[in-house]
Amino acid sequence: MKIHKDMKKFNKYSVLILAIFFLFSCSDLSKEAEKKLDELKVKSDSLDSMIMKEVDKVKSLDSLINYENDKVKKLDSLVKKASSKLDSISNEKIKKIEKVLK
Repeated sequence: MKIHKDMKKFNKYSVLILAIFFLFSCSDLSKEAEKKLDELKVKSDSLDSMIMKEVDKVKSLDSLINYENDKVKKLDSLVKKASSKLDSISNEKIKKIEKVLK
């Protein structure tokens, strides 16, 4: 009977010890998972920073393209005005020449 009681005590303590080891191992797994999540967050923040830098470069390039496009439009307008004046002058000269030839 005494052996039977000793076995019950042993089983109780064994279960208790196993439960404690299980809780500690769960705690270690939790810490490891948290560590991995922190590493992932650092990498994610780094990637986000790189993406934002590239977006800023694209915005800057877009702004430069718009600026150059505005310059081209102004030059185009000047060319059209000059062309119109030249057409007007040449038409006047043609009309004068036609009058002289008649």
